[in-house]
Amino acid sequence: MDNLESLAPRDKAEILAQALPYIRRFHGKTMVIKYGGNAMTDPALQADFAEDVVLLKLVGINPVVVHGGGPQIETALKRLGKKGEFIQGMRVTDSETMEVVEWVLAGEVQQDIVGLINQAGGKAVGLTGRDGGLIRAKKLRLPDRDDPNKFHDVGQVGDIVQIDPSVVKALQDDQFIPVISPLGFGEENESYNINADVVAGKLATVLQAEKLLLLTNTPGVLDKSGTLLTDLSAREIDELFADGTISGGMLPKIEGALDAARSGVNSVHIIDGRVPHALLLEILTDQAFGTMIRSH
Repeated sequence: MDNLESLAPRDKAEILAQALPYIRRFHGKTMVIKYGGNAMTDPALQADFAEDVVLLKLVGINPVVVHGGGPQIETALKRLGKKGEFIQGMRVTDSETMEVVEWVLAGEVQQDIVGLINQAGGKAVGLTGRDGGLIRAKKLRLPDRDDPNKFHDVGQVGDIVQIDPSVVKALQDDQFIPVISPLGFGEENESYNINADVVAGKLATVLQAEKLLLLTNTPGVLDKSGTLLTDLSAREIDELFADGTISGGMLPKIEGALDAARSGVNSVHIIDGRVPHALLLEILTDQAFGTMIRSH
């Protein structure tokens, strides 16, 4: 946006006018945004993100933010002398790690995001899965990638049982912007750490969102030679899983995206959060950044 200053008034008007059809098309629609990666740790990109979310709200679009916090959790665990362990892209979460995850996600990280959005002129409200009974969960049984009969124990990592979006809808109706930590609760009121991409995907489905946008630290989904794949169908994604092109932390991201696309979310985008104002560019211009995922 900073380069706008150097543009002639006519060019500025042209840029703004280009957004009009998108504003019209998406007015009143819900967009679920998974916020993570560099966009979440670089101060300039944080400010851009907050401005984008507020602008979307002001033009009548309903943004719902779901955030992760991997790097912040790692930092907190290091301070306690604990080392993070991952199996197939999922963080192994014992009870001590779970305590750290809760106070980092529901405390520090969430309040930072709420503060940034409020500072940019929005009205953000932080929620966890406990608030309003938003995310019911059970212990995740993680099947082994190579042997589906074998399961990994990843501790207090949750599998979503049910999402009750009534608290989110009530906040939206009152012009608030919900900011959600991916923490769920179980039958015995126990806490679960849930992958934020998975939460964003399920929430987008339940809210019948127009779009699900996942901010990442990559240009999008890349093929084996590092070329960006701008448009992927479910069948193509299955092939990329099978030959190992998609692996590690990208696995839950793509699985969540694909589930949402198959369950009626109109479009799912994996976008480069390192691009300033990537969110606005993706939603309100012809310029596409990243990979779009289709169910068919």
